[in-house]
Amino acid sequence: MPSDSIDESCIHKIKFLMHWFYRNAALIFQLTQKDDEIKHPTLTAVPPVSIHLYDSAQKHVMSVPPDLHQQYLQTCQNLSQPENHFVARVLQEADKGDSRQTKGITLKIAGNNRLVPVQRVTDEDVQVLASVLCSAVFVTGLDLRYNNLTDVGVRHMATFLQENSTLRYLNLMFNDIGTSGAELIANALHSNETLLHLRMTGNKIGNKGGMYFASMLQVNCSLEKLDLGDCDVGTQCLIAIASILTQNKAVKAINLNRPLLYSQEEETTVRIALMLKSNSSLVELHLCKHEIKSLGVERLCEALYENCSLRYLDLSCNKITRDDVKFLGELLKQNQTLEILDLNSNRIEDDGAIYLSEALALYNRTLKALVFQ
Repeated sequence: MPSDSIDESCIHKIKFLMHWFYRNAALIFQLTQKDDEIKHPTLTAVPPVSIHLYDSAQKHVMSVPPDLHQQYLQTCQNLSQPENHFVARVLQEADKGDSRQTKGITLKIAGNNRLVPVQRVTDEDVQVLASVLCSAVFVTGLDLRYNNLTDVGVRHMATFLQENSTLRYLNLMFNDIGTSGAELIANALHSNETLLHLRMTGNKIGNKGGMYFASMLQVNCSLEKLDLGDCDVGTQCLIAIASILTQNKAVKAINLNRPLLYSQEEETTVRIALMLKSNSSLVELHLCKHEIKSLGVERLCEALYENCSLRYLDLSCNKITRDDVKFLGELLKQNQTLEILDLNSNRIEDDGAIYLSEALALYNRTLKALVFQ
């Protein structure tokens, strides 16, 4: 056979192999990403430039994550907004990280950061930031606590939540968000199916704002952690949430600390106890500053004899006395689920501590932390 024919045959085979590789490179990459046990550095390494993958039907483009800092500066210019140097620095640092292409990142733009100079985020800054993050699918967490966000800025955040499908964690605690802002966020979560953890602590949304979140929990089936502590929610809101949590199976942790209660009848605690009898998904419950006394403790303990899911119960800063602790002591002799019990800042005294210590020493083997002073 002539040598030129051999060369042409080899060339044909090489072209065929190259065509096969490019056509199947996307599949190879996906299978490699999913296989945690088999690691092939040559397959998992992502080139720093765009890769064009061609198949018989269409062209797929897999590109590197966008440059957040440059996008931010460009968006500020487009919207005629001044640059927030703190936000710009956080985005610049995020661009340097390696986790953008793997597990995602959380942008920590907390206004109470004491380690670096901080320019607190305003409503105008949120408008720019929300626009930038629309295309940043690798951003899975956003921490905006202790900033100057009002209901005006929350409107941009709510629009972002309605369109976004990658954010898992959002921290808005201790801003200046009111009832209208609560309505916007809650309404956005009616359609959002990806956010898992929302922190609203310290925003004075009031009872009406809390009711918007209660209504949201009737529709949303993905949110797992909701923090409404120190939000000035009232009796109506607490009763509504307790009622809804008898049906909602998604929420695993909820913070209802420091509501505004004007009754001494412990109605809200009784309703929460009834919820615990039927709820099998809640793992963490915070009831700090609920004015809980003897009746409330007794009803909660009755419920926890039947509940097999709750592992963390926060009853700190209530009016629980040494006599009331007897109910908890008897509960701990039988309950095999509870792992953390916070009784800090109650009136337990030495006798109450003895009741608890006897239960723990002789019967309970599951409680890992008991907090009281």
